[in-house]
Amino acid sequence: MSTIAVAQAKPAAKAKHAAAPAAAAAPTGAPATYVPGAVPPPGVNARSWVLVDASSNQVLASGNADERVEPASLTKLMTAYLVFEALDAKKITMEQIVTPSEAVRRVGRDESRMFIEANKPVSVHDLVYGMIIQSGNDAAIALAELVGGSEAQFVNMMNAEAQRLGMKSTHFADVNGMPDPNHYTTAGDLAKLSTHLIRDYPDYYNIFSVKEFTYNNIKQPNRNRLLWLDPTVDGLKTGHTQAAGYCLIASAKRALPGAADATRRLVTVMMGETKESDRVQDSMKMLNYGYTAFDSVRLYKAGQPIGTPRVYKGKSNNVQVGVKKDQFITVPRGLADKVKPEVALNAPLIAPLADGQVVGSVKLVADGKTVAEFPVVALQPVPEAGLLGRIWDSILLMFSKKK
Repeated sequence: MSTIAVAQAKPAAKAKHAAAPAAAAAPTGAPATYVPGAVPPPGVNARSWVLVDASSNQVLASGNADERVEPASLTKLMTAYLVFEALDAKKITMEQIVTPSEAVRRVGRDESRMFIEANKPVSVHDLVYGMIIQSGNDAAIALAELVGGSEAQFVNMMNAEAQRLGMKSTHFADVNGMPDPNHYTTAGDLAKLSTHLIRDYPDYYNIFSVKEFTYNNIKQPNRNRLLWLDPTVDGLKTGHTQAAGYCLIASAKRALPGAADATRRLVTVMMGETKESDRVQDSMKMLNYGYTAFDSVRLYKAGQPIGTPRVYKGKSNNVQVGVKKDQFITVPRGLADKVKPEVALNAPLIAPLADGQVVGSVKLVADGKTVAEFPVVALQPVPEAGLLGRIWDSILLMFSKKK
């Protein structure tokens, strides 16, 4: 995830956001860094926070995003990620029936529960919905034992996955987020996890937008109040313990102006709020800021050729290169015309080339500064040529180097 948020914010005047309730006092949260050239973000009360454009994979603004914090129930996002991974790999199914162990009895009366019972069968579907919508600690334990064999082994899987996703300042000690000295993360790491979850498992992500779920005749609402306040918000999750404060990761998807076939997604992470209402208000303010203070531009469509460079020692003399998925760039509003792409291809390109093989990069430059960079890949394979073709191209390469 690229970070270009380096300007330091001055205390901002109260922004006008019709959908958000007015703040009772001046914001007391972490000061902001943000993209140079952008208007300063609104003040928030969160101890640690970050705003990410998930479509362009850029950090737009943040405050103490690398500070160690307790994740509370946001831990269940990693639990969900591994469960989705198991579902996607057909290791388990939504219809599968699970018999929870005695471990679910450990969940206290003051903890979030979906009210499953030990030794009483329940479907994976209900456990997944109970964990995500009702934030059931008991459901998370049952799913962890199913996927990992034991809660302890599942925690090992969580930590391994965190490292794979680049969550370098995160360590898990349980599947629910109960306070523990060895259970910690950062707002920046949680933003990485959230964007991966949305991108990697779109078929399951929509569960986070479900507003209520009933199990055992007990109906419980989704604790993410933004689902009712903003129709473009479709996830993700809340968290709270006395030590962690009130936390919320929210994501919204809105239309991309000028592109009927594309949308733009933002993710906000608010950690350590002192009031439940603050996490809602601050998330809403930051989402509105991200959509109004920045423009997102689709530079290249998936599969769109950027160039057709020469290939040596291949059955084809040229190869189309480009990107495999839509490539976006997000810049402060009004500055999109200043961004210029600079394509740099590896030279010489030697066959064989695989479909999707990285063959260069594109730097996006504005006012002489690189604001983003992404790889360029071969859009089709180029098999190796026969012996005579390889010999001939070797001669051509030899003479080209002498020039």
